[in-house]
Amino acid sequence: MRVDSIALRLRSRSNMEAADLGIRLCQSAARSVYFSYLCVAIPVFALFLATYEVSDWVATFGIWMLKPWVDRTIVFALSRAAFGQRTTPSDLWQAQRDVWWRQLLSTFTMRRLSPWRSLTQPVYQLEGLRGTALRRRVMQIRRGQTGSGMMLTVVFNLVEISLMISVVSLVVWLAPKGYEPDIDRLFSSGHAASTGLVIAASYALVVLFLEPFYVAGGFALYLNRRAELEAWDIEQEFRRAFTQ
Repeated sequence: MRVDSIALRLRSRSNMEAADLGIRLCQSAARSVYFSYLCVAIPVFALFLATYEVSDWVATFGIWMLKPWVDRTIVFALSRAAFGQRTTPSDLWQAQRDVWWRQLLSTFTMRRLSPWRSLTQPVYQLEGLRGTALRRRVMQIRRGQTGSGMMLTVVFNLVEISLMISVVSLVVWLAPKGYEPDIDRLFSSGHAASTGLVIAASYALVVLFLEPFYVAGGFALYLNRRAELEAWDIEQEFRRAFTQ
């Protein structure tokens, strides 16, 4: 890897600083990250929302299960943004095999339940390792960082729940006077399908907005860990000094 090509200024950072760097990276590359992400997420989320008449929980559960898979698109866009490269749909399409179709089983099982998946996903997706080498690398990246990865997941889950409740509450707050919905009726068996659709749609909107920031926070923790292990900050300074 050409460390001097990384567009980020590498230095020793605390985990909180590293997560904040990820948020800044997502903000600076928001156009390409969100465009790539939404091109994938919106059609799939819409497909799940269309199942609201089958059961009131299928859509929400389906979107929740799918998050690690759509996160792969975000990681791809962020990995290019870290080198100052924009991501277009054609770039994503050309890399679709590595981004979307590799490691599907583990994506929907082990990594779906992993509380530190934002930290370890770049290892699985970007480093090209397999078998024992991959397991050792994941353990190396996680060593001393597991708590930060878990805390990042907990914090974003709490923010996600808060935003979802806020979006659902808009149905009540913005209803015309005299047409406010009856909360008891909304959760009755006769309105389960429509209530489930409102909850699922609210959840989908929150995930569409928030997920890139969550993935970016974990991606920056990963970069910070690699900089610590491989002295990227020192190498970057030397390379830049001798190329001037």
